[in-house]
Amino acid sequence: MTEDQVKQIVIDIINEIAPDEDTTGLKSDVALREQMDLDSMDFLDIVMELRKQHGIEVPEADYPELASLDSCANYLTPKFNEK
Repeated sequence: MTEDQVKQIVIDIINEIAPDEDTTGLKSDVALREQMDLDSMDFLDIVMELRKQHGIEVPEADYPELASLDSCANYLTPKFNEK
């Protein structure tokens, strides 16, 4: 799986949990919470959906790795490719 595919998975999950958010112009190097109105519950929902939909576990200590689309891709791509 490529980093771009992982970014799209994260965007798809955001669209599911926060359908009112516009994800079309997201900058991949800027923190998601700075670009959108995501609270801590939304963030936890992203983590839960990664586990539920894709079997990807993200320990709480690694949550900062999911700050931006780029950091999500860097962190999650190896996890997807291990499966």
